[in-house]
Amino acid sequence: MPSPSLTQLALPHVARLHAYTPGLQPTEPGWVKLNTNECPYPPSPRVAEALRREIGADGASLRLYPNPKSSPLRAAVAAHHGLREENVCIGNGSDDILNLLVRIFGTQATPTGFMFPSYSLYPVLVGIQDGRSAEIEFDRSMRLPFERIAASPASVFFLTSPNAPTGVAFSNAELERILTTFRGVLVVDEAYVPFARENAVSLLARYPKLVIVRTLSKAYALAGIRVGYALAEPELIGLLDRVRDSYNVNRLSQAAALAALGDQPYYDAVLTRVKTTRDANLQRLTEKRGWFTYPSQANFLFTEPRNARGESGAAVARSAYDFLCSRKVLVRHFPSHALTASFLRITVGTDGEMTALHESLDAWLKSTHA
Repeated sequence: MPSPSLTQLALPHVARLHAYTPGLQPTEPGWVKLNTNECPYPPSPRVAEALRREIGADGASLRLYPNPKSSPLRAAVAAHHGLREENVCIGNGSDDILNLLVRIFGTQATPTGFMFPSYSLYPVLVGIQDGRSAEIEFDRSMRLPFERIAASPASVFFLTSPNAPTGVAFSNAELERILTTFRGVLVVDEAYVPFARENAVSLLARYPKLVIVRTLSKAYALAGIRVGYALAEPELIGLLDRVRDSYNVNRLSQAAALAALGDQPYYDAVLTRVKTTRDANLQRLTEKRGWFTYPSQANFLFTEPRNARGESGAAVARSAYDFLCSRKVLVRHFPSHALTASFLRITVGTDGEMTALHESLDAWLKSTHA
């Protein structure tokens, strides 16, 4: 009898998994990279200073384990939001927190709910856990289907606000409507909320089944550091602590995050620049080009390109995407579903990067005249 392969030896649900597909990360220079919603500006200078101090002259501190609970960082996050340390759990990026939440609540018997389109990692995490998804689709209006969410059999429901990939944000009044009708835990994934007009932190005091998840990757320009956190009732934070890795956030990440949170004026200026550029380019796409573009409260724009003949659709979006790639301008295309296939998601870059984008789009439009 032949020996079984490694895939055959793996758990069946792992063998069937399709891994999360991140945006392309080119290694050669010269790209205008507008595909992974990274901050176009560097982090606070205090971050590099903190990393140098943490490493020291000989790097001796790196032989020691990090603070297992990231306690100083928990305290800093709590102070930042006017909460207590017991309301905070720190993760190796917000993806770590999302994974822990699925680990706590998601099984075949108790499915994990989420909207589509939203963060495409959610179903991957459910699959890793051998759980069951309870997906609800938006329509093109991106209005929340409150009755369907309330009737969901899910024990935990992920709602990205502002939504990815559209950038549409949901008000606290809308979130409260869900919190008063949905029986399970509502996770509001606020990865992009620093760019939005409203956040849900004030709701925590009234709704014990609310969890807010944040990241320092976007607004704080620390995507390479991998720090995120959860805000919730102490009971839920205790559940997260039961299932997380003992040392889930390394020493340098903790030091960098602390330094970043300590320089809010710097980041306020960065946020103002990004939002100003976003709004100017939203206007340019909708008014000058006449392309349908969702009103974004994030650091990206989700737009439906039209060629020189006024046509839109999946093939048109793919044509624009491929043309931009040929000019070393990288955006994101999600072709696998009718709701997203005719759109491109464009990260808000520097003003110079956005000018390069529009110059390439102008060249693409000229190429479609024939």
